[in-house]
Amino acid sequence: MRATEPLLLFNIHQILTLQNPAASIGPRRGTDLKELGVIEDAAVLCLGGKIVSVGKTKDAFRDPWLKRNRKNVTEIDCANKVVLPGFVDSHTHPAFVSPRLVDFEKRIEGASYQEIAAAGGGIRSSVESVRKAGKRLLTKKVLAALHDMATHGATTVEAKSGYGLTVDSEMKSLEAIRDAASQWPGTVISTLLGAHVVPKEFVNRSEEYVAAVCKEMIPRAAKRKIAQFVDVFCDKGAFTPAEAAQIFEAAQQHGLSVRAHMGQLTETNLRPFLRFNPASFDHMDHVSENDIALLARHDTLATLVPGANYFLGIKEYAPARRLIDAGVPVALATDYNPGTSPTLSMPMVMSLACTQMKMSPAEAIAAATINGAWALRVADRKGSIEPGKDADLAIFAVGDYREVPYWFGDNRCEMTIVNGIIVRPG
Repeated sequence: MRATEPLLLFNIHQILTLQNPAASIGPRRGTDLKELGVIEDAAVLCLGGKIVSVGKTKDAFRDPWLKRNRKNVTEIDCANKVVLPGFVDSHTHPAFVSPRLVDFEKRIEGASYQEIAAAGGGIRSSVESVRKAGKRLLTKKVLAALHDMATHGATTVEAKSGYGLTVDSEMKSLEAIRDAASQWPGTVISTLLGAHVVPKEFVNRSEEYVAAVCKEMIPRAAKRKIAQFVDVFCDKGAFTPAEAAQIFEAAQQHGLSVRAHMGQLTETNLRPFLRFNPASFDHMDHVSENDIALLARHDTLATLVPGANYFLGIKEYAPARRLIDAGVPVALATDYNPGTSPTLSMPMVMSLACTQMKMSPAEAIAAATINGAWALRVADRKGSIEPGKDADLAIFAVGDYREVPYWFGDNRCEMTIVNGIIVRPG
């Protein structure tokens, strides 16, 4: 990684600042999701990995500091291009070794998610390879994913463990995430997902496994500061609401924040979990009207991951319109993982959000940037382009921001500025 250098992006056809609408506090919701803070013929100056100023190009070139130091500034002409905040991918599972190709074929043949899992596929099929893998290999795999995410415009990524399901292999996964993050210019938020599924050696003894998560995994991760969040997959075939609450209690006792996979396969009553102040409930394909009304009064994000629905061939997607129209703050994420969403592309996810969940392009962009930052509790420094925030910017070779989700399956991200460092595809 090169040291950050002064950068000036100028002649920007459209810059989407995502600066807060007047009097708006907290994550975006309702009509505020469409407020992108567009400036045309714009410029943004970055120094020391931070955004210093944003405004019109003509005003930038009048800046006294820039006039004095222009020869030391790297200038990037963004004519006919769109610049937006770097994407905040707030739900990923990069600590795995191999793709799940057998699952892929069985699903095509008609097997359900539950049938594949019962036959030894699904999450458990990724466990053996992670348990056997050395930390160096896992680090290499995570780092490769982070680099690919950056070439699609992501600058902040949440990365979960969850394919080890023993104390040692979960710690190894978190260490691999930490080591990969140290070699990547972007920002990584790590999450302990020891409660992904009950491993086969604990089948019918889930209470013993939950005890290991609570009494061994969580304390170790907290003591070593290798996780910021604890996640749990609360659903049919995974962990019960009572078990999830027990895990959240342990996380809270050890100073770790919580988030959860909720409502992917079946509906779960969300009210009992709000006392833990979860950062987000993710998937949310199945959610009651009562819980939608409840979430509209809280800052817990509903993080939607339509890539999983697409790859699983599920016709019904999360009810984005009902959530947004009710005032629930919504984020978007890739759910990058080997079994149900093997995509690294936030623009692809945004395209699915528009075409399948009927979110507008503006709503999808806000959900993939500023609301993703809220879902990771880093909105004070990520998710928008404004002075004082980190220099995380994605430059797209398009003439209109609506083209970002429009061109699906084609990477139009020309360059990404990651904490002030230039990253190009290829």
